[in-house]
Amino acid sequence: MKGKALLILLLLWIFAAHNVAAQDTTRISLLFLGDIMQHETQINAAYNPKTGKHDYTNCFRFLKPYFQSADLTIGNLELTLGGKPYTGYPQFSAPDELVYALQDVGVDVLVTANNHSVDRRKKGLERTIRVLDSLGIPHTGTFTDTVERMNDYPLLLHRNGFRLALLNYTYGTNGIPVTKPNVVNPIDTVLIRKDLMRAKELNPDATIVFMHWGNEYQNQPTKQQRQLAEFCFKHGAQLVIGAHPHVLQPMEWNKEQNQLVVYSLGNFVSGQRPRYRDGGAMIQVDLKKIIHNGVSVTTIDTANYRLQWVYRTTLPNREFLVLPVSTFENDTTGFIKDEVSKVAFKTFIDDSRTLLGKYNKNIAELKTVPPDTVTTFVVRVAKASTSADVYAILDQLESFPFGLTSKQNDDRTTVFYTGKFLFREKAEAYAMRIRASWPQAEVVEVINDALPD
Repeated sequence: MKGKALLILLLLWIFAAHNVAAQDTTRISLLFLGDIMQHETQINAAYNPKTGKHDYTNCFRFLKPYFQSADLTIGNLELTLGGKPYTGYPQFSAPDELVYALQDVGVDVLVTANNHSVDRRKKGLERTIRVLDSLGIPHTGTFTDTVERMNDYPLLLHRNGFRLALLNYTYGTNGIPVTKPNVVNPIDTVLIRKDLMRAKELNPDATIVFMHWGNEYQNQPTKQQRQLAEFCFKHGAQLVIGAHPHVLQPMEWNKEQNQLVVYSLGNFVSGQRPRYRDGGAMIQVDLKKIIHNGVSVTTIDTANYRLQWVYRTTLPNREFLVLPVSTFENDTTGFIKDEVSKVAFKTFIDDSRTLLGKYNKNIAELKTVPPDTVTTFVVRVAKASTSADVYAILDQLESFPFGLTSKQNDDRTTVFYTGKFLFREKAEAYAMRIRASWPQAEVVEVINDALPD
């Protein structure tokens, strides 16, 4: 009897060891931004008369560590890139330099369906798409025509072994009709349900819906917002992110249902100065995917918000600077100069914490300041010098639960890397696992997401 019990224990140990070996866990960190706007005061402040160009470098210079700490940063582009003459409210056309700066600081993806999508009609909508395409910035929500929408929607994002579906809709376009064949995704439950069914067929690890909805300047969601969020969850969405009110609204994470909604992130950057409108929040959502014997399950692992405020400096050298609250709340250098701005900054912080502290569900503020230098680790899998070699490696994508990305060098070779690891020992363990098939696999250090050659 004793020997039989030992045998059973041994078999259980072997079974457990096998299960552990067959399980992979990977994570992705998503950072969502609110309304990206350009009022006339901002456009004028960004203009450099010496160069005759606009420059937004200073506007976002304090945000890079925050964006680098996330795997994907996604923002709401509430304007057009319609070309000159540049205009602010009520019909926006911002300089291209704005998105140059956003990309440089680490914004990865933009959604474009909002009430200002057709401020410059057909020309503005199509030019916005062309500029974003020329920069290689993934985007969704507006389309040149139905064929483009059919081919590119929902937008699929691949990062760190995750496959994410992103959808985007708006309540309207300020009464300006959309010129055919252009498409601006409307909030229409029949359409949204159809799109969510399509997203499900693409087998994403998670589906995200970015909504342009609600009532401006109201700090509570409407009944319709709540109903739409529930509708999206019912038909397959895990995350619903809201924009448009230009002020903060509550955030709710239903852990039991693995669902999260942000009703409004407020203004990420704008020229609006009234109370509640001079800032917003960035929400960081970390997803965890466990692959067990070929079956993957994705859950929301953590969710926190970070406050950010727009500082308008005084004349004559006026600038608009987005200040992360974590960095500047306890600043002792006197960076914020004038008393009016100091009071406004504190008022925004107090108002935001009062609102979100009272109404948020399972989503707290993240007050830590990320380091200027972010170090992670990847596994360099292989180099390919011909198209055939590249395709041969891409055929093995399913073999890499932590994802696979590539970089082309000056000598035209393509180097393949896995997704990021936070700790070297995790990367080393993964490299050992795959060396049977990929003997050249080695761990390399990555600084601020810059892949080595």
